[in-house]
Amino acid sequence: MNYVNQDEVRIVVAPDSFKGSLTAAEVCAAVSEGVRRVLPGAFIDEIPMADGGEGTVQSLIDGLGGAFIESEVSDPLGRPVKAVYGITDGGTAIIEMAQASGLTLLAKDERDPLNATTFGTGELIRDALERGARDFIIGIGGSATNDGGVGMARALGYEFQGFEEQGPGFSGGIERYGADGRIFESRFTIACDVDNPLCGPRGASAVFGPQKGATPEMVEILDARLARIAECMLRDLGKDVKDIPGAGAAGGLGAGCIAFLGAELKRGVRIVIEATGLAEKINGAALVITGEGRTDSQTLSGKTAHGVANLAKSLGVPAIVISGSLAEGAEGMLECGALRMYEIMEDGVTLEEAMRDGAALLADRAEKAVREFFKDRD
Repeated sequence: MNYVNQDEVRIVVAPDSFKGSLTAAEVCAAVSEGVRRVLPGAFIDEIPMADGGEGTVQSLIDGLGGAFIESEVSDPLGRPVKAVYGITDGGTAIIEMAQASGLTLLAKDERDPLNATTFGTGELIRDALERGARDFIIGIGGSATNDGGVGMARALGYEFQGFEEQGPGFSGGIERYGADGRIFESRFTIACDVDNPLCGPRGASAVFGPQKGATPEMVEILDARLARIAECMLRDLGKDVKDIPGAGAAGGLGAGCIAFLGAELKRGVRIVIEATGLAEKINGAALVITGEGRTDSQTLSGKTAHGVANLAKSLGVPAIVISGSLAEGAEGMLECGALRMYEIMEDGVTLEEAMRDGAALLADRAEKAVREFFKDRD
């Protein structure tokens, strides 16, 4: 069959954003332009993707429809900050904790994991509850905090005996009776792409504390504090979180979400795949095109392109990866569902040119990829 002349070909375009250059929706539009140069009558299903990190709110609102909400909340040091989250047309709140409690909100000399708090993340959840949301997807990457979610819980009405404002720890126990009852009527799914436990040499404090400004002495204090929080979660809330994979994510916010919100931790890309109904859209397609700003060995640990290509493979649909650049380890994608890989930064294209002309170059690469793919099938 000459696919190039067929108007009924269905192609799914499901990329991540190209950080610093193009949103996932803009990547979809550029790839679709290239596809239509080859197959002007093709049906193209554009599905902006993300993996739970930066860009997840944008991608899911672009893909599912909905509204962006701006709310003034507390930053990691308690100062006012404008944070944005989304509520989809289906009523699901999409929150990136980094909007309120992220490391990028602090100057390097302000990083202070002993005192940084997730209170602002709790304020975002409370704002969404006020607007009627009862289904939540929360990305917990990029945190400046190491408080085990205590700040978040305080914003939602939990009480902590002997709470210390300077250094968000507490000397007594956890009281949940004042907690916002709407929490317990809601479903929380947490995008968590690390498997670190809460405490110990692979725990939140030891592994992630230094990048948040923790000295070796601070790491010991932070780890002991999280161990104390875990003890109280078990004793007072009946939640044994200390050794759960992912409990150490975002300075122990993974554990806090389980204990205080009854949340489920999932791989970020898996959450987005489920939320967008990607499997149903890929099933029966002629081709899937995915991509990201940079494809390398890290992609194989659960980034968007890996998740989409793997899903396509499981459904027997060929997948192509088009990325800003291909680096060491990218070839592993060929064993994980990708039929071919292309990059913007080929033929002498510089990083500056790729950032400036990303959409045009992406359309060109998509045209080339689709032309070669269907030529092989004529």
